Amino acid sequence: MSDAPSNASFQRRLGAMFYDGLLLFALLMIAATPVVMIAGANSGFVKSPLYSLYLYGVSFVFFGWFWTRGGQTLGMRSWKVRVMRFDGRPVGWDSALMRYLLATISLGLFGLGFIWILFDRDNLAWHDQLSRTRIVFDPTYGNKQAD
Repeated sequence: MSDAPSNASFQRRLGAMFYDGLLLFALLMIAATPVVMIAGANSGFVKSPLYSLYLYGVSFVFFGWFWTRGGQTLGMRSWKVRVMRFDGRPVGWDSALMRYLLATISLGLFGLGFIWILFDRDNLAWHDQLSRTRIVFDPTYGNKQAD
């Protein structure tokens, strides 16, 4: 019997995404505040693609930082899932960037890349397969052992 963690279910992933979505929304509000205060809410900059790219970058740093430091965002920790590479190694910044960009596409195509998890025998989304990373359920990961 293998001790390798199993791939996380769609429901667990959706739960973690919901939690992280709330945290990301708060972070984006904080990141937007100084820009809006300086440029003004009705300025051309706030309506420009550059501003959208700034917020997209903030989002990447949020996910990338957590994924590369322990493999879990706060939402993932709550749902006892983590991200790892197919070979079992931790995710680095290169893998995090690839995963983030591909997950954006998966979500942007009406969520079909995520919905694919329901049909894939290994519970893998399109961006999991393409980035060679996966979300695993691991109830013991991140818990401190009492001695």
